[in-house]
Amino acid sequence: QVQPVESGGGLVQPGGSLRLSCAASGSIFSINVMGWYRRAPGKARELVADLSSSGDTRYADSVKGRFTISRDNAKNTTLLQMNNLKPEDTAVYYCTADGIETPRTPMRRYWGQGTQVTVSS
Repeated sequence: QVQPVESGGGLVQPGGSLRLSCAASGSIFSINVMGWYRRAPGKARELVADLSSSGDTRYADSVKGRFTISRDNAKNTTLLQMNNLKPEDTAVYYCTADGIETPRTPMRRYWGQGTQVTVSS
């Protein structure tokens, strides 16, 4: 089992910054994509950003230019630097890791427990 664990959420004022961290541990053979999703109150879960082991990135349009995703492939960790935060960024943020536990097991997505980010004055 692969277990991503997030940290770094909290309360921040509009215009402020936060950095979320995620470390994936457990029975990991390899991880392809690591990413961040969020679910705001009353809304569907959405992709925030993800990053493949080869360096390909995707960002939600709403966070482009404000958020930056990075990762350390050797340590199976990912960071989400969030700048110029807005009230609409308020959500529970989930780390994901798309990986396999052995060369014979199928790729699957593993989810963290989530960390709350609240942007409010």
